[in-house]
Amino acid sequence: MGLVAGRKKICFLSISKKTLTFVTRQIDLSFMPELSNKNIFTKDEKLCSAKAIDALFSIGESFIAYPLRVVYLIHEESEFDKQSASVMISVPKRKFKRAVKRNRVKRLVREAYRLNKHGLITLLNRQNKRMDIAFLYLKDELPEFTEIEKSVLKAMSILSDKIEKGR
Repeated sequence: MGLVAGRKKICFLSISKKTLTFVTRQIDLSFMPELSNKNIFTKDEKLCSAKAIDALFSIGESFIAYPLRVVYLIHEESEFDKQSASVMISVPKRKFKRAVKRNRVKRLVREAYRLNKHGLITLLNRQNKRMDIAFLYLKDELPEFTEIEKSVLKAMSILSDKIEKGR
């Protein structure tokens, strides 16, 4: 199920006498604000474009909120069809050989971002800006969620200051 701008896509199977059909319906959820204001991390928020990633690492700025290195690029004008913030999370294979551990760190960072992104998103929307962000994990050991959340909160406050100053 996907949730997009007050609408929810509902998929279900319709079974009649001898046929199975897959049905998709769009339902307006604007009358149910508890469902439309969920903390969600959609596919649109993921930074996937090779051109955008190249631009982020070539002309973007960075800082460290240990154990994360944050690389960001602020675009002055927000495009209406794109999200106001696109995020990429990277954990190096050199630090964690097993994919299970790398994926766990990525999940923790993604969850911390998902829970704490609203202040940054509202600030970007107010100033009509868009931002690409990359979180790069630096530490050699598996983190606890509290450590990652503290780091993401520090990064969000630094990014908010940079947006307000116009850098």
